[in-house]
Amino acid sequence: MSVQLTIYTRDGCHLCEDMLLELQQRKSKRPFSLNIIEINGLPELESLYGTKVPVLVHEGREICHFFLDEVAFNQCFEVG
Repeated sequence: MSVQLTIYTRDGCHLCEDMLLELQQRKSKRPFSLNIIEINGLPELESLYGTKVPVLVHEGREICHFFLDEVAFNQCFEVG
């Protein structure tokens, strides 16, 4: 079963770009699918995540924001 992650970002956000790069670098060791959602212009998501972006989500649960949390990221791949 493939791990599916979602990242909420804003256009022009350097922290978002950094996290996306870090995630890309990890894909060769831990394959996963990544859904990228740009929150600009989406009022519901803007109010939910605001200036907290980037926000990385796994199975509907926020696992980290601003910076990639290596421990939380790796826990997404643990079975059971």
